[in-house]
Amino acid sequence: MPMHFQIKKLKNSGLLLTGCFIVFTIIFTEPSKALVPYVFLPNTQNLKNTGISVGKTAAQLIKLGQAKEALRLGKLAVKLNPKDYRLWSILAEAQIRNKQLSKANLSLERAKELNPNLASIWFAQASISLEQKQPKDALIFLNGGLKIEPNNAGAYFRLGNAHIMLNELKKAVEAFKEASDLKSTFWEAINNQGIVLFELNKTQESIRVLRKALKISKNAEPMLALAAALNANEPKNTESIELAKQALMQNPNYVSVKYQKEQLWGFRLQKATKKLFSHPQLVSDIEKAVANSDFADEN
Repeated sequence: MPMHFQIKKLKNSGLLLTGCFIVFTIIFTEPSKALVPYVFLPNTQNLKNTGISVGKTAAQLIKLGQAKEALRLGKLAVKLNPKDYRLWSILAEAQIRNKQLSKANLSLERAKELNPNLASIWFAQASISLEQKQPKDALIFLNGGLKIEPNNAGAYFRLGNAHIMLNELKKAVEAFKEASDLKSTFWEAINNQGIVLFELNKTQESIRVLRKALKISKNAEPMLALAAALNANEPKNTESIELAKQALMQNPNYVSVKYQKEQLWGFRLQKATKKLFSHPQLVSDIEKAVANSDFADEN
């Protein structure tokens, strides 16, 4: 939802944001009636409009990376206008940025109650579920969203990841293929299809698919996965060594088994990569990768 407005510094913002303005009328009558306060209470439409305005400001702050301030304004926006699903979605985004995933899911649930036919809300809940390692919940949300928006490649990609987490590998391949069919340049989906095919002991097909992903993006993941698959198919071949060197230079985190698991690499691919790393020509490359990696290896 594009936001075309500027954030202005407001004086006395506490009064402005509540929408309640106090005007003091001085009554010049008898001394005993020196000051009588007059309180203006905004109507429902005033509160709704103020809530939308505050919500837009929160959304802009999210774009600017000011997550904490966006969260404060997001909470205020839904208090002022609790029946606008867009404001609950903005609050959820602010909560996600502040790593409040459970609260974000509740906000999205509220948004979905107000507008159950918006696929993006279902997909956002699925992303939270995957982040929280709850793939069964993710499948429910993804399938719900795909009923509304059946041609969403990103949703099929997440669907594939959920199936990997549930060890439903054949279903994962189908989901990744669906994603890449919808978006031919979706190298992440093609890559994941390749690594799952390797787990299914379809090494030749895995190599073919990983090469396809690598042609689209020279990313470290398909590069190293292809190297491991090639080495498993033909040990100590020159291409696998060169690919491994490039991959570790580009992203040294792949030297870590922990990181490989986070990328949803299966046991067979992890084992093949470990075998590849035992090659004498990779000793110095692995040492450099370990020194530069963000992850402590658990080998």
